[in-house]
Amino acid sequence: MAQEPAKAAGAAEAAPKSKKKLILILAVVLTLAAGGGAAAFFLMKKPEAHQAKGKAGDKAEHAEDAEGEAISEESAEEEAPEESGGHADPKTALTYVPFETFTVNLLPDPDDKFLQLDLTMEVKGAELAEKMKAQMPALRNRVLLLLTSKKASDISTPEGKAQLSQELLVELKKPLAAHGKPLKVTQVLFTSFVIQ
Repeated sequence: MAQEPAKAAGAAEAAPKSKKKLILILAVVLTLAAGGGAAAFFLMKKPEAHQAKGKAGDKAEHAEDAEGEAISEESAEEEAPEESGGHADPKTALTYVPFETFTVNLLPDPDDKFLQLDLTMEVKGAELAEKMKAQMPALRNRVLLLLTSKKASDISTPEGKAQLSQELLVELKKPLAAHGKPLKVTQVLFTSFVIQ
């Protein structure tokens, strides 16, 4: 009989502990459910913003200026505000376009040297990146002409490399057509730079 009161006391202690555990588990489950609901709300709301922006973009593509000429997609891209919320618009998002490796002879200084260079362009929009990939031979020609006009001493210092990057940027921004608009190249990045 002495054991029965001990069991009753143990059961009485276990009941409050299990209720605390139950309350704690319920609190965690409710917190997770509330967080999941909030995440679902925000994720479901984003596509609506994209659809509204897409409709505005379609209207901008077909708009005409005061002279009756159609406004190009590029000018409509400049006017479209960027979406805040962490997701960039594909038409204005920065995209990287790599070139194949360049290997060129540099001007004698006093010895003959060559440059092996990998570079990448940073452009605005995936659509422009695809257009530039299609025009890669013309762009490579511009880069080659500029690189072969350099001496090793001109481009071996950090300042010389920065100057070369700026000159390449100016060259790559030039329009591809005679009366075209400048290309939206924002940066020229060196990914490999070897002079031998």
